Amino acid sequence: DNSLVATYFSRDGEEGFPGNLQVTVIYTLNEENALTINYTASTDKPTPVNLTSHGYFNLSGNMDTPIIDHELKIAADTYTPVNAGLIPTGSIATVNNSPLDFTIAKKIGKDIAVLNGYDHNFIINRKHHQSENDLVETAVVFEPTTGRVMEMFTTEPAVQFYSGNLQPAKGQQYGFCLEAQHYPDSPNNSSFPNTILQPGEVYQQTTIYKFSIKL
Repeated sequence: DNSLVATYFSRDGEEGFPGNLQVTVIYTLNEENALTINYTASTDKPTPVNLTSHGYFNLSGNMDTPIIDHELKIAADTYTPVNAGLIPTGSIATVNNSPLDFTIAKKIGKDIAVLNGYDHNFIINRKHHQSENDLVETAVVFEPTTGRVMEMFTTEPAVQFYSGNLQPAKGQQYGFCLEAQHYPDSPNNSSFPNTILQPGEVYQQTTIYKFSIKL
């Protein structure tokens, strides 16, 4: 009663991708105010698979209030730099002493003007976890006027933080996204985590957004 199951079948050659790909996504909301998203996929030919949720959040509850005063913490010491077309260069860089440093919670708006908004892939710290597929806390967002808190957990190696800066002017910075994923452009960077799904394998990913109140 508290789950929604969505499926999609992508035929071989759709949008240029090889393989007949079967995808299932299950959304479950529990009594602890946690929204769990479970993804699975299978294919009959090797094909890149990198699924995520592009949902927007504004914890103020008022879509006319920008998200710049939300306080954000991301458990990531490094990120993947991009070129002018927002495609990763293949290198890994530290967030230390940069506008991308969210290792200690800060307001989203504090350094946002330096970068004209955020649309960056952060590499999740996993050094204290035995398995690369462990479900780990990735980000925490706090909205001070309401006390609302959103915690994010995922099995993925990275998270894309997007502040809505490419939306039409009226919608810029009025919602944020935290998208669990593998690194963008991984098929073209051999040093990035693999995103090629092979026949006989099952793609699996879990992401949780948990909501609470801090008084």
